[in-house]
Amino acid sequence: MDIQKSININIRQILEISRNIAVVGLSDSPLKPSNQVSRYMQDMGYRIIPINPKYNHILGEKCYADLRSVPDSIDIVNIFRNPDHVFPIVEQAIALKPRAVWMQFGVINEPAAQLALQHGIAVVMDRCIKIEHLRYF
Repeated sequence: MDIQKSININIRQILEISRNIAVVGLSDSPLKPSNQVSRYMQDMGYRIIPINPKYNHILGEKCYADLRSVPDSIDIVNIFRNPDHVFPIVEQAIALKPRAVWMQFGVINEPAAQLALQHGIAVVMDRCIKIEHLRYF
């Protein structure tokens, strides 16, 4: 099933109205896609909230062990994790009520997507947030 089509997500609108992006699985290595994509989004004016228990700071921002630890509001939960790890991430995200759960290229988890949708959270799956941002802006 194509989640984006099933709920008529307007990706441009999500990107326009969002400011805070929690990036689950953000690496501190500038060679990793999660770091490159997040740095680009940061350069475009978004606040990046790193989620990775291995680090204290990434991209100049305080790093959190998990989504539950973030004290601030989150607009988008951007997931750079193995698809097998996505469901518990979405379970945590539900309590934070983000506008969207965004699963990067290769991250496909239909049950997690359905769970988010059942809680009124938009889902973008198997797409790169940087590429979509470049497409619209």
